[in-house]
Amino acid sequence: MRLPKNLDPAAVFEELFESNGWGDSWRNGIYDYVHYHSRIHEVLGVARGEGKVQFGGHLGRTLKVKAGDTAILPAGTGHQCLSASKEFLVIGAYPPSGKYDECTSSEDHERALSAIPKVGRPRKDPIYGTKGPLLKAWPSMR
Repeated sequence: MRLPKNLDPAAVFEELFESNGWGDSWRNGIYDYVHYHSRIHEVLGVARGEGKVQFGGHLGRTLKVKAGDTAILPAGTGHQCLSASKEFLVIGAYPPSGKYDECTSSEDHERALSAIPKVGRPRKDPIYGTKGPLLKAWPSMR
């Protein structure tokens, strides 16, 4: 996404996500330990800076992310920040269905395995709304 220079990039992401039904937004970085959410999906928008983030847990793929990038994480997708610039700022948000949780340990794993398949497909793409590519690419769930 191209972020306008004359506006607060974090506010741009917050407004965009909210307008497409993804709320409960927050401003921060990404935790430096592997974690995931078993009962809700998550969108991450990079408002400032850049970082290296591993998506998919300990054996996942490491990607360089920069201001303007967005990542949509289906429930159960492990993620961890491996390094980041000093100004790295991420905006996170969640669809209206689901309940926030944070899983980090092997103790969470058994419960998560039963919870993840129950999380419904989002009704809207957090960037493009009802006609967004996410809904075409995301397989039907439940």
